[in-house]
Amino acid sequence: MGRIKTTLVKRSTHRLMASHGDEFAKDFEQNKLKVARVAQISSKKLRNKITGYVTRLVARREEL
Repeated sequence: MGRIKTTLVKRSTHRLMASHGDEFAKDFEQNKLKVARVAQISSKKLRNKITGYVTRLVARREEL
């Protein structure tokens, strides 16, 4: 079992995926730079959680 993502992380990630979904890849480090560029996120911890969820969603989308 994994950790449960908060509503803030999920909502922010889905908004980013809707507007910039084609820019993200399976690479966490690359996604981290893109998330920092397109979104104004106050803390590094929150940015990394959102980036991890983006990476997971992209990997799942490419798997299908």
